[in-house]
Amino acid sequence: MEVPPLRREVAPFLLFPDLFLRSTPTENSFSSVLFLCLLQVWSYDNCSYAFVGEQDRFNFSSPSDFSDPNFGNRVPIVLDYAIGNQSCAVANNSIAYLCNPNNTLCNDNTESGLGGYLCSCKNGYKGNPYLSPGCIDIDECEDPNLNDCDGNATCMNTPGSFSCSCNPHYFGDGRSDGRGCNPDQASQISVIKLSLGLSIGFVSLLIGVIWIYSCINRRKLIKLREQYFQQNGGLLMKQKISSIDGTSAESSKIFTAEELKKATNNYAEDRILGRGGYGVVYKGILPDQRIVAIKKSKVMDANQVEQFIHELLIVTQVNHRNVVKLLGCCFESEVPELVYEYIPNGTLFEHIHKTLSRLTLEHRLRIAAEAAGALSYLHSAASIPIIHRDVKSTNILLDANYVAKMADFGASRLVPLDQTQVTTLVQGTLCYLDPEYFQSGQLNEKSDVYSFGVVLAELLTGKKPICLERSPEERNLATYFLVSMKKNRLYQILEPRVVKEGSLEQLQAIAELVKRCLYVKSEDRPTMKEVAMDLESLRKYRKHPWVNQQSHEESESLLSDEAPTDLYALSIGPSTGDISGQYSFGSSTTFPLSKSFY
Repeated sequence: MEVPPLRREVAPFLLFPDLFLRSTPTENSFSSVLFLCLLQVWSYDNCSYAFVGEQDRFNFSSPSDFSDPNFGNRVPIVLDYAIGNQSCAVANNSIAYLCNPNNTLCNDNTESGLGGYLCSCKNGYKGNPYLSPGCIDIDECEDPNLNDCDGNATCMNTPGSFSCSCNPHYFGDGRSDGRGCNPDQASQISVIKLSLGLSIGFVSLLIGVIWIYSCINRRKLIKLREQYFQQNGGLLMKQKISSIDGTSAESSKIFTAEELKKATNNYAEDRILGRGGYGVVYKGILPDQRIVAIKKSKVMDANQVEQFIHELLIVTQVNHRNVVKLLGCCFESEVPELVYEYIPNGTLFEHIHKTLSRLTLEHRLRIAAEAAGALSYLHSAASIPIIHRDVKSTNILLDANYVAKMADFGASRLVPLDQTQVTTLVQGTLCYLDPEYFQSGQLNEKSDVYSFGVVLAELLTGKKPICLERSPEERNLATYFLVSMKKNRLYQILEPRVVKEGSLEQLQAIAELVKRCLYVKSEDRPTMKEVAMDLESLRKYRKHPWVNQQSHEESESLLSDEAPTDLYALSIGPSTGDISGQYSFGSSTTFPLSKSFY
């Protein structure tokens, strides 16, 4: 079959075989002939591929030829075609018009010169312009290659096309090949100003809320501290201090709660010096770098505020080298806080029991004499007698020079000048407590004497006042000490260093003083003034040269378990129990012990 020289109508069938099956070809046309030829094959083979090419340029070998990617280079395919011989204007008015009405264009064929027309999709549409549903819109915004919107623009699809609009705060046509999208400086500045304004406003509001909240809390705290100040007797204390002239009370200061909070680093755990039944003691550093001890009480009886202030005022006037000085107080906390001078070397209890004791007998007697002098001052030299009520080795502190300082007057009571004893609730430390006071509740200055006797026993023996690890008869040191003296076994309980350094007469005199302090009846005990005088005498005691060797040998014998002679029996007569002889205080002067010693 020979192809007419000016018209080739293969492509419509190649591209749209179904179309030719549904339509009637024009007579005497090449496409009609080709259609009739293929129609004969269609009944048994739905031909999927058809083309027209130069006969000598292609030799068909197998169906795989059609899947060869170079097939188009091997055979020049003829794609030139047209529908009918009518123009678009004529064909559009006929019933044989083949272009789908949905978004298609009709183009007159002008290449062959024989007329006809072709159908195509409008720009922005895709699909088959001949078959239903025709051409459909292309969404150029889905594929960046199909639109030229700028990076700062938003693509919006339109029927057959698209549009570009600049993002907020940018201006332009939105096209990358046009004016694009440029920043709107004025808008950006406005946005920045607005953002800054909102941020500053929010921060200002937040600061304002915090400030108001802080002010409210500060006012509440101030009111609470004022309430505590009045409740704890702060105003009364101020009035009392201002009415006193020429006393050490003038140097006492009323501290604020904030000052003590800073001084103790907000009451940090590492600032705790000790804990007791009445409160916790903290180490504090004042703004002038003075180191102080701050005692924070646990409880405060509102019914005894006036009495507490009265007693506190008396204590502020105590001025003795062997009494820890009260520097001031604070009434703004829930319970009163007392500020004392700081004593660096701890308690006598620690030096006796918790460390390897380096206390010589001379040190022990000096410390005991200093503590006794302080108690004697409180009992008889203070403007109003003060009973300590909690004398024990933990309340005797040692300063930088190991000078004794009586401390902790939390349980102390004032004794009216016209009374010798006061009825109170029993307070104190059990193993030091006066048994008569414990049974009757009648407190007098001799109650401190009993407690001090237990401290003396500690100094002589190096044993704790009570120890559950000892046998039942040895648990209470006061009882154990008295029983040992009664059974002539005193040398067995004295600390070896004490035995080595003291003479028999000196140690026996000290033991006898302890015994008299521990009498059950308070009227049989010496006064603290007498105890202090006796200890001073015993401190200064020196042995006569002619008895040095004898005393040394006797002292050495006490360290042996085989000691045949008892210390108690050496110096006490069989009937009177008096100590014979006098104590020499130098080369020529001698002094007897105080009358109470006999």
